[in-house]
Amino acid sequence: MRISECHGPAIAAGVCAALVLSLTAGVAAAEPSGHRDTARQVLGANDGWGSYGTGTTGGAAADAEHVYTVTTWAEFKSALADGGSAPKIIKVKGVIDAVSEGCEAFAANGYDFQQYLADYDPAVWGLDTPVSGEQEDLRAASAANQSQAVKASVPANTTIIGVGRNAGFKGASLQITRVDNVIIRNLTFESPVDCFPQWDPTDGSTGNWNSEYDSAVVYGSTHVWLDHNTFTDGEHPDSAAPEYFGVLYQQHDGELDIVRGADYVTASWNVFADHDKTILIGNSDSESTAVGDRGHLKVTFHHNLFSNLIERAPRVRFGQVDSYNNHFVAGPGYSYTFGIGKESQLVAQHNAFTLPDGVSPAKVLKKWSEAPVTADGNHVNGKPVDLIAVHNAEIPGETLQRDAGWTPTLRTKVDPPKAIPAIVGQHAGAGRLR
Repeated sequence: MRISECHGPAIAAGVCAALVLSLTAGVAAAEPSGHRDTARQVLGANDGWGSYGTGTTGGAAADAEHVYTVTTWAEFKSALADGGSAPKIIKVKGVIDAVSEGCEAFAANGYDFQQYLADYDPAVWGLDTPVSGEQEDLRAASAANQSQAVKASVPANTTIIGVGRNAGFKGASLQITRVDNVIIRNLTFESPVDCFPQWDPTDGSTGNWNSEYDSAVVYGSTHVWLDHNTFTDGEHPDSAAPEYFGVLYQQHDGELDIVRGADYVTASWNVFADHDKTILIGNSDSESTAVGDRGHLKVTFHHNLFSNLIERAPRVRFGQVDSYNNHFVAGPGYSYTFGIGKESQLVAQHNAFTLPDGVSPAKVLKKWSEAPVTADGNHVNGKPVDLIAVHNAEIPGETLQRDAGWTPTLRTKVDPPKAIPAIVGQHAGAGRLR
């Protein structure tokens, strides 16, 4: 299928309008016998929670009319919309920029950031009342423009896979919302930059800038496999961001959120790099949210590299989360790795942690709410460490209870934690599909 074609004089002149979607049918048939088509790979049996029940096959069953190669944001969004929930494979070639026109393209007429700063300076506005008024209304309108532009809804039964070693997205936010059976592989995601963060003077004792847009959001969806991707802040690290009103002008949210009753997710062989609030599983303690989250949020993380992380790798509420054979490398400003939240049931085993001098293993676990945790067989800087024991010894006000109350059975080969830094370092991330 071609959504646009070359016509008349353009053909005669040898000039052809760019195709919105390029069909790649027949490629697999032309490949040498025995060649494995990674675009049609499915999640293997027993490979984490994503393999539970019906498993995760994405678009593996796509017919020739629903296999696409895309090189622009417009092509990508058209491919997502074409064919509804029929199985589809979308091959991403090169780096697709969702904000190629820059932040100015989203700004509402009359929005002026310098005026925004002047209007809501704590010395003028104070810290007791949420901001309101003309510039806040214009900021909100600008933010709505960006939201519409950078978010892309992924339908059920879809595989999105990068072609080669250098494929991915800049500034995009994939929304996997209330669908089943999605695969995302071999892509580099440069975190979206929120062009219009909101100043909230009531957030904390001194106020904070709050931003939107995760690279990927799994919202109420089931059977999702994220594999061999790289999530990074790229050209816009928090370390390069300015301060306004004495606090960091935060333009990033998370790299991956799994929320609102999402279930049966496996994240394997990914790199999560250079980020602050990395992964959130369950986004609220509120009882209204809890009703939909209890009994869900079953997620497996294995053989991922978390490099220069600060916190939330992940922070967990409600979910049965299995984290094994991952390598966590603490970065400057490191706060914690695993956040133990409301009614969470985290199992963290056979992982490797690399902490700089002066950072205690007691910081690996952070207790937000009363919830038991299983954490054994882990290594810190190459040596076995009982993470719960050291946490309780050094942070007595946050005593953790042992035994998450369940035993993971959906696991592939479990490697010794001492070998994990080398194994994960060699094979995790985009461009390393085998």
